[in-house]
Amino acid sequence: MKLAILILEDEAEVRAAISRDLLEFADSLRIEPAEDVPDAWEVVDEITTDGDVLALALCDHRLPGTTGIEFMGQMMQDERTELTRKVLVTGQADLADTIRAVNEAGLDQYLAKPWKPEELVEVVRAMLTDYVELAGIDPTPYLSALDQQRALEIARNFSRAD
Repeated sequence: MKLAILILEDEAEVRAAISRDLLEFADSLRIEPAEDVPDAWEVVDEITTDGDVLALALCDHRLPGTTGIEFMGQMMQDERTELTRKVLVTGQADLADTIRAVNEAGLDQYLAKPWKPEELVEVVRAMLTDYVELAGIDPTPYLSALDQQRALEIARNFSRAD
């Protein structure tokens, strides 16, 4: 089983920039792009069919036909994605949108565009570590992608549970 990251972004150059900033995770995780919500659900289907799990969704707010917040709300209703950590990566959400994302869509983190690559990597590590802990997954295979200190503590607790 692999952990997957979904990048839901309608602008190809922004999607490519996020993917590029996450290259260090490419060896140990799946990084899956999607340009709109129907495409994102196809990616979720593919991840699930392959026996993998969607650990993190990085979503733009303004998308064709819907919003990233609406997609994140749908994710909470789907057993395959209910534990998925959700990050809004946008420059267009106002305070009301952000509050709605937290209250209605279980938003875990907000990252403003333009982001700093090192900030994105730090957020991704923290969110992946949160997912592994919440899902009760052995963090050992994913140590290189996780917050090292927290992952080692989770691994210790995981091995005690066996």
